[in-house]
Amino acid sequence: MTTITTADGVSLYVKDWGPKDGPAVTLSHGWPLSSDSWESLAFHLASAGFRVVHHDRRGHGRSSQPWDGNDMDHYADDLAQVIEAFDLRDVSAFGFSTGGGEVARYVGRHGTGRVARLGLISAITPLMLQTDANPGGLPLEVFDGFRAAQLADRAQFYRDIASGPFYGFNRPGAKVSQGLIETWFQQGMQAGFRNTYDSIAAFSATDHTEDLKKFDRPTLIIHGDDDQVVPIDASARATKKLVPHATLIEYAGAPHGLPDTHKDRFHADVLAFLKG
Repeated sequence: MTTITTADGVSLYVKDWGPKDGPAVTLSHGWPLSSDSWESLAFHLASAGFRVVHHDRRGHGRSSQPWDGNDMDHYADDLAQVIEAFDLRDVSAFGFSTGGGEVARYVGRHGTGRVARLGLISAITPLMLQTDANPGGLPLEVFDGFRAAQLADRAQFYRDIASGPFYGFNRPGAKVSQGLIETWFQQGMQAGFRNTYDSIAAFSATDHTEDLKKFDRPTLIIHGDDDQVVPIDASARATKKLVPHATLIEYAGAPHGLPDTHKDRFHADVLAFLKG
């Protein structure tokens, strides 16, 4: 565990797990979480011989909380600086949810010269917001509701997400894990207020269409067909159309937080892709 300082003075907290000579994997986390949200997969891959580098996004976790720069371009540039600081090459870059947008924008801005494989997990790509060109997206009112809820009572808002749609715990018969709820809540509350507020616009209104068109490496897309946070039709299935060579794996009945709710299958699918 260490920190690096970006070109604009932001301190990023970075974990570097596994053998240093192992194949490199980067993991970009979702909103409003931290690199801790990846701990199960990171441990599994590191134990299998991979070097797993995963950082807390600016404004999240143990990274510093800049007032400005809470947007996808800065997120992608931060990822690039992590990759360069650790001199990672032939990287398999995975992103979950907002982190999927980060990975896509990294490719859009920095290319794939250091990239071997790409993974989009429950990702926000290509565009969450409903527009004339993206009629299948979610209406602006949804994200305005997120912002209003954060301003009104961020702590309760985060508890409601974690105990409800994120893991599908609001579905009949769901096996609820209070531990997952608490861990999600703690990670969210560790992040900066301004940073998580601004990030709602970053993950909802950033169009990754052109970024995805630059994906020229083997790509894995994993998404649950009961994702209530990032509905699959406007995300994974739309992304597959823009990246036709990608492998799309749909998990029947799985929620947004499938890396935890479907852990064994998820680990096996990711490892098979990395070794394929």
